[in-house]
Amino acid sequence: MELCLSPDTRTAMLDGAPLSLGARAFDVLSVLHAHADRVVSKAELLDAVWSGLVVEESNLSVQIAGLRKALGRDAIKTVPGVGYQLTLGAEAPSAPEGAPAVPTRPSLAVLPFANLTGRPDSDYLVDGIVGEITAALSRVPTFLVISTTSSFTYRGRSVDLAQVGRELGVRYVMEGSIQQAGTRLRIFAQVVEAETGHMIWSDRFDGTTADIFDLQDAVAERVAGALEPTMIWAEAARARAKPTESLTAHDLCLRAAPMVYRQNRLSDLTEAMDLTRRAMELDPDYEQAKALFAYSHTCALATRWWTHEQAIAALPQAYEVLDSPRADALELTYCGHYVAYVARDRPRGREALERAARMNPNSATTAMLLGWVCNYEGDSPAALAQFERCLRISPLHPQIGIVNCGIGMAHMQAGAFEEAAAAYETALAQYPEFATIQLGLTCVYVRLGRMEDARRVGDWLRAKVPNQSVARFLRTTPHTAPLHHELQIEALRVLGFPEDDP
Repeated sequence: MELCLSPDTRTAMLDGAPLSLGARAFDVLSVLHAHADRVVSKAELLDAVWSGLVVEESNLSVQIAGLRKALGRDAIKTVPGVGYQLTLGAEAPSAPEGAPAVPTRPSLAVLPFANLTGRPDSDYLVDGIVGEITAALSRVPTFLVISTTSSFTYRGRSVDLAQVGRELGVRYVMEGSIQQAGTRLRIFAQVVEAETGHMIWSDRFDGTTADIFDLQDAVAERVAGALEPTMIWAEAARARAKPTESLTAHDLCLRAAPMVYRQNRLSDLTEAMDLTRRAMELDPDYEQAKALFAYSHTCALATRWWTHEQAIAALPQAYEVLDSPRADALELTYCGHYVAYVARDRPRGREALERAARMNPNSATTAMLLGWVCNYEGDSPAALAQFERCLRISPLHPQIGIVNCGIGMAHMQAGAFEEAAAAYETALAQYPEFATIQLGLTCVYVRLGRMEDARRVGDWLRAKVPNQSVARFLRTTPHTAPLHHELQIEALRVLGFPEDDP
């Protein structure tokens, strides 16, 4: 393939056909083309294309991705820990003989990060941060992480990410860089699908050299916390793209997972129940299917689409997971919360969630559901600590509305009604279908004397849960805090809900 660039007219031709490139993409390509005989560092590209400007490395990543789309995936190789090299027309290598097969569960390699500090003697610092990230990710049982002894062999080699995926047998690759200005550090990281180069996650982190160990821990924690839900969604998309005849128990669960997480339609939850039920028929010992089956029942009750009598149906599967020595952290999380919420077995549920948190301390979902079980027990300080940890490690968690609802609940049970109202109102904007938010708002609005707001929310709740009564609340609530009971009974009576079941 022949590439021709005209700097005067700022045009590019590939095999005689014009290329449609933006100004920055043309500049990046010009630098790579002028130095096609060598690797061009990320720092050199940033200086040449964005001279005099302070920009995120993500700007460069976006331009590289666009050029690969225009020129072909193998036209620009990544050199882990260094930069990029134009290799237009080079034949894409196949997987070497004996290369490991890509496993069925998500798999990830963390490549050496580029040292953009301007100080080669800082390589140890960069490698230390990457090592911490790799160690944190390796504790997440949801996916397989390749050790740095394998991934660091790519330092300084001209490879594309698809080649890395083939050689290491992984589906996803993480790369990044570290910049320094005085004592300030900036870390950029991104995860891409190796085969396609599609970016599924990116973020940046700022700190100083004075708190380098705290920064390492924070980056590792945030990356692991963010990637758990992100990779589950990415794997679900892959499963949906497979032909129907290739379905397995694992693929059925991948398809079910995002339907459970969204919790925005009863039809999604019932379809997830059907998918996980089919998975259990294929493999009666499949713990993930049992856990998702239980969690879908939790969600159907929490959203008030189902009654408590319907939701109790997954109890056998939940206890089978809790009794299994094979259950991983996420499976213990779902089933521990289920037995605490639906079966009112709060001690067993909290024990399972605390065990899950020890197994995977970087799971935002575990922190979120452990916070809810602490709420059920009236332990507001512990609940707030878990919810705050969830938001710290995964500020864009798919179920952030449920997290903020839990924060509102903890404040309410502690008697901090203004703080509770603010948290509940935030949660309502994020997840208006979640009736637990409206139940909590009736309590705090009545106690704050905001009766017009209380009646408005009460009308919505009456339409959503027509059988709501004081007796039903007392019979089905998982909460033990006396103030919670007092507030909810007061609100239901003031707003005219019946004492007994209809």
